[in-house]
Amino acid sequence: MGEGRIIKALSGFYYVEDGGRTVRCRARGKFRHTGESPLVGDLAAYTAVSGDEGVIDAILPRKNAFSRPPVANIDLMVIVASRAIPVTDPFLIDRMTAIAVNAGAEPVVCVNKSDMDRADELTEIYKPAGIKMVLTSAVTGEGIGELEDLLRGKFSVFTGNSGVGKSSILNRLDPTLNIPTGEVSEKLGRGRHTTRHVEIFRSSGGAYIADTPGFAAFDLETSELTDPEALQYAFPEFEPYLGACRFTGCSHTVEKGCAVLDALRHGSIAPTRHRSYVRLYEQLSSVKDWERKDKKS
Repeated sequence: MGEGRIIKALSGFYYVEDGGRTVRCRARGKFRHTGESPLVGDLAAYTAVSGDEGVIDAILPRKNAFSRPPVANIDLMVIVASRAIPVTDPFLIDRMTAIAVNAGAEPVVCVNKSDMDRADELTEIYKPAGIKMVLTSAVTGEGIGELEDLLRGKFSVFTGNSGVGKSSILNRLDPTLNIPTGEVSEKLGRGRHTTRHVEIFRSSGGAYIADTPGFAAFDLETSELTDPEALQYAFPEFEPYLGACRFTGCSHTVEKGCAVLDALRHGSIAPTRHRSYVRLYEQLSSVKDWERKDKKS
C-alpha cells in the first residue's frame, strides 16, 4: 500500500502523486456508500494493481475541504479579482475570503490587470481588514514575484470569476505550464471557461497550485458557511470588537450597543465589508436547521 496526494481528478480517475511517480486510480466502491468523494489535494492511501494503475483505499484526515472549488488541504486561497474587464463585485471577494477563513485557510486577494486599473478602492478595503493583497499584471509581470513568494512551499488554490486572468497569472508564475487561456468578451464582460477540471500544478518556484474552473458568475450558495453565529469570526477586522457588545449573542447587524457597528461608524471597518457580512448573515439565517444539517453531513 502506498500514500500520496491526489493531483488531478478526471473522468472517474484520480491521479495520485507518490514521490516521483503518478498512479492512476479508481476509488473503491465503499466511497459511494459513505457519500465521501476523493478530492484533488487529498492525501490518499492506495493499493497498486499493475504498473501505474491502482485503487484508492482511504482518504487520510483532511485539514479542510471545499465544494467550490472542489479541493482539500489547502493553505492559501488566492481570490483573483479585476477592476478592468471584467469588474469583480467586492461581495464575491468577501464571500470567498469568509469561506477561506472559516475553513482555516489564508485568503489572499490578488487584483490582476493592474496595468489597466490600480484598484485603489479595493486596497482601501482589504489592507485595513488584515487580508493580504497583491496587485498583479499578467501582461507586465508586476507583482508576480511578490505572489510567488507568498505561494512558495504551500498548497494554494486559485479562484475567481471567469476572465480575471487566473490561468494567465499561472503561466507567468511558471511559463512551462502552458495553461490554455481564453479571450474576454467586451460585450459580456466575462471570459470563456478554459479550465475544465481541477488539477494541481507544481511550479518551478516550489509551490503546489490548483487551477479551478472559472465561474461566469458566483451563485449565492453558502454550503461551506453553515452557521450564522460563526460568520463573525470569518471577518478578521471584527475580532477586536467581539465580546464587547452590550448584548450577548449580538448579530452585529442592527443592535444598539454593538461594538462592531460602533467601529463601522468610526471608520475602522469598511462599509462594503459590513454590507457583505449582513448579506451573508441573512442568507445563513434563512437556512432551516434540517437544511444546515444536510449541508454539514
